[in-house]
Amino acid sequence: MDVVAKFQAERDVKTILVVDDEAVIRDLCARALKGYRVLQAADGEEALRLFEKGGVDVILTDVMMPKINGIELLRRLKDLEPTIVVIVMTGYAEKEIILNALKADADDFITKPLNILQLKTAVDKALDKKALKEELANLKSMDRLKSNFLSLISHKFRTPITAISLFLQNLASGVCDPDDPESRENLKLICGQSRYLENLVAELLVFSRFLAAGEELHLEPCSLPEIIRPLVASSKEATAKPGVVASFDLEQLSPLSLDREKIAFAIGQVIDNAFKFSRETGTVSFSLREDNAVCRLTVEDEGIGIPKEELPKIFEKFYQVDLEGAGQIRGFGLGLFYAREFVKLHGGTITVESEPEKGTRVTVLLPLHSSITP
Repeated sequence: MDVVAKFQAERDVKTILVVDDEAVIRDLCARALKGYRVLQAADGEEALRLFEKGGVDVILTDVMMPKINGIELLRRLKDLEPTIVVIVMTGYAEKEIILNALKADADDFITKPLNILQLKTAVDKALDKKALKEELANLKSMDRLKSNFLSLISHKFRTPITAISLFLQNLASGVCDPDDPESRENLKLICGQSRYLENLVAELLVFSRFLAAGEELHLEPCSLPEIIRPLVASSKEATAKPGVVASFDLEQLSPLSLDREKIAFAIGQVIDNAFKFSRETGTVSFSLREDNAVCRLTVEDEGIGIPKEELPKIFEKFYQVDLEGAGQIRGFGLGLFYAREFVKLHGGTITVESEPEKGTRVTVLLPLHSSITP
């Protein structure tokens, strides 16, 4: 089996995360769930760490555990990914626990002592439910996309087109004097608006190509350092901030099997935002490490940061941070949405930590199981 076929096969195998402080229960579940990739966690904290690495389809969790109990774990998982399916293991008499789990949006229950047939049936049903949840979420997203997209396009194009049109009307009527400093300044502004329109059209072409390609991956051996450095060098946002220095600490890892275009787009969005939200001087730091069977790319800036209440929104379609508070934001707000989708297609995750006036740290995790031995 070649690398591409092997990676696609690995993606098709569903992953079940079993969370229980009793090793015997975890092992019983692992033996019962043959045909699935089974991960094990002894408590809620370990479960969250595994989940954040990405690729988990269903969570099977006990309730009474040290550190983070099953109900609190359930709440945190649903906050991180509303479509994740969580099965709670509990006893017959624990009515209050069942009620609290339902309030926290538990998807199903398995009674203890465990019945192997019941366990396998519950997991199969959970996977079907997850597929329906994701399909419903996609349908709702597409519906919002259709209703908002034309309005967004109209709004984004109206201002530059109006400005260019008015200038041309004045030019045609003889109002503009080429030797007048104000006219030259207006001409400079119009050239800027024209370039803005050109960039909008280029963005639309990129996004339309991604929409047409869907979730198909064209995998090839890729060296992340050889992707990151050229992206920084060619970033328009980096060029616009000559006072911001890029600092590299990139470990030379084995090549990964990646879709070069999609991963380059995702990392490029992170790079652009790091420089865009930096001040006029400062440093953007890039770190690449192997960490517990994953490739960890960290991009950290010293910029203006993002308010805590805005963080959950930044990966939504059309969401944009208004730097100046003026309501005039360039672009379509689709970059980070597609960045996360492309990283998820590779079985990875992308997370953001930020604090106003103290900067932002973005972490991209990609599984090393797709690495290629030279």
